[in-house]
Amino acid sequence: MKKITASDLVLMNDEFYRVELAYSKQDNLLFGERIYRKDAKLWLHRDLANIVKIAAQKCLDAHGLRFVLYDGLRTIEAQEAMMKTRRVKANPHWLEEPRLLSPAGAGGHPRAMAIDIGLETIDGELLDMGCAFDYLAENPHKDLNPAHREYAHPSNILNNRKILDDCMSEAADELKLPLFPLPQEWWDFRMPNDYFNQYAPISERDLPKEMRLLDD
Repeated sequence: MKKITASDLVLMNDEFYRVELAYSKQDNLLFGERIYRKDAKLWLHRDLANIVKIAAQKCLDAHGLRFVLYDGLRTIEAQEAMMKTRRVKANPHWLEEPRLLSPAGAGGHPRAMAIDIGLETIDGELLDMGCAFDYLAENPHKDLNPAHREYAHPSNILNNRKILDDCMSEAADELKLPLFPLPQEWWDFRMPNDYFNQYAPISERDLPKEMRLLDD
């Protein structure tokens, strides 16, 4: 299995999108408590970073809308910390199959190959995407989960989602890279399973101190 090193990761800090690292804040929707350290940064594997940068520029140029980046790299230890939060402990069924939360080390986030994105106007007003980023439905079925990409929303919401989807898919196509929009979450874009599973998940100890997500 290939190893992702610090040199493979890109700091997301360009001017044509906004970074709001959700889990470095106390009031994040999903857990209601801070997971990352307050000064944590958003890192992506260079392949996905290139897709996001091009897509964000396309969105700004074509639609006058700005990407909001909520989360990228989520280390093994960060995932473990999420499993220990009060809200997860109060909802143990989230960890039963089919899981609503990935186990530590699983998925695209611990390989920096998944990104959570919203859209806003230049004035900072979030677009209506049908539900908030990180909305976790009790039932993940497409007819019962408003976060699902196939949920029957009004046309204005579907159009907002289409803008985001199209910009991301066009950027991936230009770079000839695969991209998988997670069906259950309108905000989640990742490299496909067979792509990221070639790589080992990233631990805090794999990173220099300034790149780590958790408090010492």
